[in-house]
Amino acid sequence: MEIQPQKDFLTKLAYAKMPFGKYKDRYLIDLPEYYVVWYHNKGFPKGLLGQQLQTVYELKLNGLEYLIKNIKNL
Repeated sequence: MEIQPQKDFLTKLAYAKMPFGKYKDRYLIDLPEYYVVWYHNKGFPKGLLGQQLQTVYELKLNGLEYLIKNIKNL
């Protein structure tokens, strides 16, 4: 397992913003939990945004949002 691609993915996730909708331009990690759960139930979009939202879901589910917020504060 390579560490660098995971590190790059998490760094990009820390600065990724919602590109559309009610929460447009909000950092993905700052999206309300109910909204991310709604995507989990509905189905995540295809591509990078879907991967990022799925990761945000897992982080919020496990109370690990602080990991991404710490990356933004570096």
